[in-house]
Amino acid sequence: MAYNHEVIERKWQHYWKENKTFKTYDDSSKKKFYALDMFPYPSGQGLHVGHPEGYTATDIVSRMKRMQGYNVLHPMGWDAFGLPAEQYALKTGHNPKDFTAQNIKTFKRQIKSLGFSYDWDREINTTDPSYYKWTQWIFEQLYKKGLAYEDKIMVNWAPDFMGGTVVANEEVIDGKTERGGYPVYRVPMRQWVLRITAYADRLIDDLDDLDWPESIKEQQRNWIGRSEGASVFFNVAGSDDQKIEVFTTRPDTLFGASYMVLAPEHELVDEITTDEQREAVNAYKQQIESKSDLERTDLNKNKSGVFTGAYGINPINGKQVPIWIGDYVLASYGTGAIMAVPAHDERDYDFAKKFELPILPVIEGGDVANEAYTGDGVHINSDFLNGLGKKEAVSKAIDWLESHNVGKKKVNFRLRDWIFSRQRYWGEPIPVIHWEDGETTLIPEDELPLKLPATHQLEPSGTGESPLANLDDWVNVVDENGRKGKRETNTMPQWAGSSWYFLRYIDPHNDKAVADPEKLKYWLPVDLYIGGAEHAVLHLLYARFWHKVLYDLGVVPTKEPFHKLVNQGMILGTNHEKMSKSKGNVINPDEIVNAYGADTLRIYEMFMGPLDASKPWSTEGISGAHKWLDRVWRLMIDDNNHLRDRVTTVNDHKLDKIYNETVKIVTDDMTNLRFNVAISQMMVFVNEAYKADNLPIIYMEGLVKMLSPIAPHITEELWQLLGHTETITYAQWPTFDESKLVVDEVELAVQVNGKVRSHIKVATKATKDEIEKIALADENVKMHLQDVTVRKVIVIPNKIVNIVVG
Repeated sequence: MAYNHEVIERKWQHYWKENKTFKTYDDSSKKKFYALDMFPYPSGQGLHVGHPEGYTATDIVSRMKRMQGYNVLHPMGWDAFGLPAEQYALKTGHNPKDFTAQNIKTFKRQIKSLGFSYDWDREINTTDPSYYKWTQWIFEQLYKKGLAYEDKIMVNWAPDFMGGTVVANEEVIDGKTERGGYPVYRVPMRQWVLRITAYADRLIDDLDDLDWPESIKEQQRNWIGRSEGASVFFNVAGSDDQKIEVFTTRPDTLFGASYMVLAPEHELVDEITTDEQREAVNAYKQQIESKSDLERTDLNKNKSGVFTGAYGINPINGKQVPIWIGDYVLASYGTGAIMAVPAHDERDYDFAKKFELPILPVIEGGDVANEAYTGDGVHINSDFLNGLGKKEAVSKAIDWLESHNVGKKKVNFRLRDWIFSRQRYWGEPIPVIHWEDGETTLIPEDELPLKLPATHQLEPSGTGESPLANLDDWVNVVDENGRKGKRETNTMPQWAGSSWYFLRYIDPHNDKAVADPEKLKYWLPVDLYIGGAEHAVLHLLYARFWHKVLYDLGVVPTKEPFHKLVNQGMILGTNHEKMSKSKGNVINPDEIVNAYGADTLRIYEMFMGPLDASKPWSTEGISGAHKWLDRVWRLMIDDNNHLRDRVTTVNDHKLDKIYNETVKIVTDDMTNLRFNVAISQMMVFVNEAYKADNLPIIYMEGLVKMLSPIAPHITEELWQLLGHTETITYAQWPTFDESKLVVDEVELAVQVNGKVRSHIKVATKATKDEIEKIALADENVKMHLQDVTVRKVIVIPNKIVNIVVG
């Protein structure tokens, strides 16, 4: 009789809940293992079958580690602030808090139905005031260290989107918002900013110590973008005090600088623009104000720009070079100004060709009449640098600049400080008060959390501030001296709560600190972190930054939060496309659990292919996984739900080798997250077990233990039927006997006059004479030896026997 997944899964999920089977205790006498999932944003759609892939992987490792004697921390929570909930609230008139709570309820039900071994007593929710109290506390520490500050920043302002809000560069396409297609304008706006650039060097250097995919490390290195070069100062012709600073990685090419380009927003543009060029410059600035930084720096777009009418003086040779503005130069990167060497830079070359600017080669090689030469070569047309190679010329150019006080050696970063404020309601309030006398103060720590006020007034303020600006009773404050002030009305971005949540799991109910220092010392760092590669440079970078700040403050004991990172691949639709609601190819795990069971879903998702590979969903595959679990069940259990008679304490040793091989392979594969290979090996063992007359109970118990991290419900039931009264959760992981892996028998082909007529099994240490006797006595061989004379028997040990007859 097939196993009843519905009854079994309901039974054991109830058992785990009632007995708090997965509750984690802070037992420092045991070795620890911290397995972490990237916690989900609880959307209105609920889970799809892609979500459980990563969750199942961490659950398998967590369950295996418990059986290996580790104290395992395996928690789950909710990254619940975010734009979708606010948009939903605006459309429906409902409060985003209620919408979020309902979504969490759905997510939690779905996750529990899949049998994950989370300690639900450690559940966190970033929208809970007891949680964001500490998000606010961390912000205050950043402020006190000078790492949080206010500044006027050029932002992407969408006045018609949600009544007016700032959108990220990634959310702007062709000058419009990704959602809704509303116009976007570049405007300066007061923003809170976090000085992540102060940690740029450490964020790059410490990547070397992490067991992360190299592709993710490289993305972070490129995002931070450390480059070494020089700052160079160009005086503005005709001015005694105006200077333009540029950063270049190639100060050795200064002799080839034939023009300059400033970002249209550069502070000197209006000052240096001549009256003749002012109309053209202003028109150009207006033309590009709706372009995002991503669009402006697209290498494939047509170059555009306008001459300011002003000239800079090249400090290395005193020559005047025209100063242009161009949208491909960003005020937010470097100094907002570049020196252009078109002979040796493709973008500068295209610009120079379009506007007929001089192209002066200073490195030998190539044909600059047709294209920029970006290769290496000795310097030419460069006075004291002539004949030098790149390395020596760069060094000598910097020495010259420094000795003449017109430049200096410098390290620059592509990374910009983190814009930390959002003009939205549904986020953590920033614990700051702006006073009428111009002073800005933090809310005292003992008054945290500053709670987000409950309101149905979620319409934008219309002033560029968040909807909180509409709540006069909340915004306006008066101190004990009668001084009036206003609370900060911007809220924190969706990344804030996720930048430290892994710390709160360690001590989730502590109201005196982020977490107890001794507990942090015991549990950190996270041993295994699994989540999507799409978080490579935002969440992961921000979390590392906050962790390093907390390390410097003595709050956490480790420099890095996540030791090992693994990115699960994407589960695609049956048509090999990404699952999405719009394509109608989303598969709800509830449907699979109801039809086949959670164990089947877990088995199938782990058997589809390597964890980090993308793979298409297959209905046939899910059915095959269910059939295999039923095959495992029927191997041991008869139609009356009792152990089969051949499950016995008797061991005839026929399964010794395959069982011990399986334990060794499965242990190694699960440790290294090769779950598909581990399942495949268990399939091999099950096939061999079906051929055996006796099934030693110790081997059946071993199989059930190995399968239990992947399919925990059916294996709990089998464990009980095998005679155990306790949960399998903490049963000792099986070990293998190395001596049983040694092959003591080998199969040889037996040929008669070169044609294979039979196969025989002989001991690996059998002599040639013994092998010859066994071969000649084989019934199939004897049939081919009738009426012929055996002339010779050739024995090649462990390979073949050839009988020559005539």
